[in-house]
Amino acid sequence: TICAGLVIIGGIKRISKVSEVIVPFMAVTYIGVCLIIVFTHLPQVPAAFAEIVQSAFGLKAVAGGAIGAMTVAMQKGIARGIFSNEAGLGSAPIAAAAAQTKEPVRQGLVSMTGTFIDTIVICTMTGLSIVLTGAWQVEGLEGVQVTTYAFQHGLPIPGQISAFVLMICLVFFAFTTILGWDYYGERCLEYLFNKNMKAVRAYRWLYIICVFIGPYMTVAAVWNIADIFNALMAFPNLIALLALNGVIVKETRDFHA
Repeated sequence: TICAGLVIIGGIKRISKVSEVIVPFMAVTYIGVCLIIVFTHLPQVPAAFAEIVQSAFGLKAVAGGAIGAMTVAMQKGIARGIFSNEAGLGSAPIAAAAAQTKEPVRQGLVSMTGTFIDTIVICTMTGLSIVLTGAWQVEGLEGVQVTTYAFQHGLPIPGQISAFVLMICLVFFAFTTILGWDYYGERCLEYLFNKNMKAVRAYRWLYIICVFIGPYMTVAAVWNIADIFNALMAFPNLIALLALNGVIVKETRDFHA
């Protein structure tokens, strides 16, 4: 909370300076650790992918429950995917809009790499690590405990060290997410209150208090709140995207031309 407060009170420039150092470091470290697990379990990788596909599409479920299994998999997959990459929420463009660029389409293409790195690369690495080490089959584990188990049992180093490495990665992931969402909120408030900085400063302190309260909530409560508010953001934004479809096509064609 103190670290987040020191950065948030400093405003957007401090947020960007901290994030541009932390984000590449944490992403490379996390992917590197996951690749170690994959390469040390290389013969099992094809079977792991098969397990993921079979579980996702309910191929192992009996005929009566197959549709239900697929529905749950889609519900969780879409919810976690949105939480991972923010695609369709309308939040990432708030940061993209602050970039210095001559072409909006160019910035859109740059922003799309975030979705690829977050979801296709990092989430696939996490999923493979969890399946390869059998962490998903251990009863009683939820949230980060599943990934911690995978790191402790999948890495060729002592369990305490691997758990520490994961903790450091997650601290950085969570910290930059906290900073990013503060920035989104500030920009929205500036728009709603006509750049009234008193409202923004009040929001910053309220946000810092929420960062302190957050860890005292249950994992299930946090996920439910996040899913509800993500949906509330996604619906109006997806309608706007459909309405702006023609503009996007025209801008993209002009850019490539």
